[in-house]
Amino acid sequence: MYIFSHKNKSQELIEQLILDKYNQYYRIAYSYVHNEADACDIVQNGAYRALRSSHTLKKTEYAQTWLYRIMLNECFRFLRQPQHLSYESLQDEMGNEPFYTEDGSVNLDLQRALDALPEQDKAVILLRYFEDMKLEEIAGILEENLSTVKSRLYRSMKKLRSVLGEEA
Repeated sequence: MYIFSHKNKSQELIEQLILDKYNQYYRIAYSYVHNEADACDIVQNGAYRALRSSHTLKKTEYAQTWLYRIMLNECFRFLRQPQHLSYESLQDEMGNEPFYTEDGSVNLDLQRALDALPEQDKAVILLRYFEDMKLEEIAGILEENLSTVKSRLYRSMKKLRSVLGEEA
């Protein structure tokens, strides 16, 4: 593509981060859409947007946070599309796509409970517990106050415990 023929340092950094963190971006996208092809599309669209706007990255030390924000925004954009099927519709069409935890076990109850959370609350849980990020990093990615992120985390964990039948 002609747009990328003259690379700057930000663009090279963004390309490297996309390559290094592709699996993390894919996991986040998949956790929202539960479909491999859609998750791949989301990551590809996010990568394209990031590369096209790499010149707007002001501080390279925030490149990773900037990229996570772009990928989450791509997830949210995809979910807002009118042609997007609901999770239940996808299950009917494609069968049951299980949610895999890091140890490889399947937990559909957790998947459904996460799906019931608002987008921003779900993002906090995914970034904190599945991507092992610090709350400060999550606040930067979501462009929210640290106290807001902490509140979202507390409220979301309480909802998850309630839905999953654990002691609060």
